[in-house]
Amino acid sequence: MSAELPTSTTTPEETVEVFEQVARGLTLTKALYGLLLFLGCMAVMKVILSLIDRTMTRLKVEPTVHKFTHSCLKVLMWVITGLIVAAYLDFPINSLVTVLGVIGVALSLSLQGSLSNLAGGITVMVSRPFAVGDYVEAGGVSGTVSEIGLVYTKLKTIDNKIIFIPNGEISGEKIVNYNKQEQRRVDLTFTVSYDADPERVKEIMRQVIGAHPKALFTPEPFVRTTSLGESSVGYTLRVWCATQDYWELYYDLLEQVRAAFDREGVELTYNHLNVHIMKE
Repeated sequence: MSAELPTSTTTPEETVEVFEQVARGLTLTKALYGLLLFLGCMAVMKVILSLIDRTMTRLKVEPTVHKFTHSCLKVLMWVITGLIVAAYLDFPINSLVTVLGVIGVALSLSLQGSLSNLAGGITVMVSRPFAVGDYVEAGGVSGTVSEIGLVYTKLKTIDNKIIFIPNGEISGEKIVNYNKQEQRRVDLTFTVSYDADPERVKEIMRQVIGAHPKALFTPEPFVRTTSLGESSVGYTLRVWCATQDYWELYYDLLEQVRAAFDREGVELTYNHLNVHIMKE
């Protein structure tokens, strides 16, 4: 019968006695077989890890997830190997498992926040809502993804700040990826005076779009009257471009449409109130 590990109330002398009982039942032959069992478990562990690495490489799993999974499985298999060898050598396995379980619960409670972020990091890496280099809005912050870690994701803002966002927040909120698609649409609205000819206004906007090298014409650009305000008419311009050209086209069209309106005498208006004084 295997000896029982001492409880928390046992003395050091009783602990030594337990291991002495295990040692007395250990023979040279049993020790050699135990060593062979250990080496066999090591060989099996190496084969399993190799198969898992090949599978993850074939599936193109995120490198960070691959490395983390490999490390976790390696630790788990080391624990299983230790339990198998200990059981063969008549060590008290049930008590060892109980102790490991208590340690695991204590660690999980003390690292609850970190484990939540760790789970979020694995979710982000497996689902791949964004990649390094993408401009995203996540966790209430916008920026370019510079690094995806297991616990934090690093975003670089347009004013060159690095922000660390816990992955637990990212995985539980809405994520907007501005680089996921190859094309994006620029939407602009201009408010023009009622005195301007609508067809002339739209033609000026079409000419500006046609002259820009970054504008795409499939799908066809959209230029229409979209609102009739109290003191102005709203014209909306929608044109597609390559994702990397979005901001350049956006600001170019703002400047060039304004300049074209000025040349053609089209008044860009704003909210205002006209007061007419009537004399009797």
